[in-house]
Amino acid sequence: MADYVALALIWGASFVLVLHVVAAFGWIGAVAFRALIASAILLVIARATGRVLRFGNWRPLAVVGATTVAGQLVCLSFATPRIGTAMAAIFVGSIPLFSLVIGRSLGVERVARSAIVGLFIGLAGIVLLVGFPAVPVTPVFVLGCASSLAGSAFAAFGSNYAHRHLRTVGSWEQTIASFFFGGAMTLPLLLAVPVPTVPQLADAGFLVLLAAMCSSLAYVLYFRLVAEVGATLAISVEFAVTVIAVFVGAVLLHEPLTPMQLVGGAVIITGCAMVVGLLPLGRRRGASARQA
Repeated sequence: MADYVALALIWGASFVLVLHVVAAFGWIGAVAFRALIASAILLVIARATGRVLRFGNWRPLAVVGATTVAGQLVCLSFATPRIGTAMAAIFVGSIPLFSLVIGRSLGVERVARSAIVGLFIGLAGIVLLVGFPAVPVTPVFVLGCASSLAGSAFAAFGSNYAHRHLRTVGSWEQTIASFFFGGAMTLPLLLAVPVPTVPQLADAGFLVLLAAMCSSLAYVLYFRLVAEVGATLAISVEFAVTVIAVFVGAVLLHEPLTPMQLVGGAVIITGCAMVVGLLPLGRRRGASARQA
């Protein structure tokens, strides 16, 4: 629960940093530089503290880097300016449902029925929270929606793949390697999508902060959570992330907050509680699933 709450707070507050970093470095540069810096930060800390790293086979780590890091972050960075943050948040909220379908089809994990109900409740809450913005359905909008769905699928597949193939690999190793591979894969794309402007020193500071807090620290917690509770339950944190992101936007960015959004936030919290087994029904179901 401590990891779950910490992830929700870190990723929910990260949207302020992401907006600044993408504006300064572009939607490709923001992902590539963030990933490589995040990997380097953890590697330096590990070496300085004498932490022994055992990466094992590099192929599964490269797959996770290509999906969870490169695929997800690039698709979402591309889509958000084209469909708006509200619609992007709805698609991010679909990641746990993708994870549920992929996890069950691959036989990676079994999820309690109450957790499944919680996932759909959480998704309904996200729709109430962010609403449906009045955006014309143009080819660009459709392309952005397709990109968002692809990013959600990448994230869900990568999480299930890590849960299946990297159970014996530590969360530090998974984070260092996946961000290295993800950054290395996206870096050449800068030839097609260069940095739009000359970044300032403050921009570099925001980039390092984003990499250190929202990538290095957050993904160590996330991969550890995936190993402990499974991909679907771990990635359900995206519901709580959306709630926090909306409230952060209201407080720091002065975005409007309506009573319907407050209702949506309460619905999402209820769904999260069912997913992680905090409600009585979820606890009984979750226990029976684990015993099975």
